[in-house]
Amino acid sequence: MRKLPSIAAALLGLAFISFGLNYFLKFMPAGGPMEEGSAGALFFGAIAPTGFLTMVKILEILGGILVALPKTRNIGLLVLGPIVLNIIAINVFIISGGAVFQPPLIVISVLSAYLVFAARDKFLGLLGD
Repeated sequence: MRKLPSIAAALLGLAFISFGLNYFLKFMPAGGPMEEGSAGALFFGAIAPTGFLTMVKILEILGGILVALPKTRNIGLLVLGPIVLNIIAINVFIISGGAVFQPPLIVISVLSAYLVFAARDKFLGLLGD
């Protein structure tokens, strides 16, 4: 049971490192094209030229590395937490149409939630006394 958080952290770190590096190196095929004029296409069309997505991908790589290392796992979760929430929000509110239940999104959400739960005593300290 003590190794379960380490396995979950390794999987989550690997996922974020590989998806972050894929943005720069293009070693995996991208998802299918979005319908022209759809909210998703307009959203990504608006943020792509700004460099915002590049910053997010760099934070994904950094967070993935930090989560994979046991001593920095909680800092990595603090970096990846807003990114995971934004991925969920984009899928729910912008892309939607059944894309909410994509397996990678579910796996990343469950792994993140489990790791926060496993270290809940440390994260509760952030809420104060």
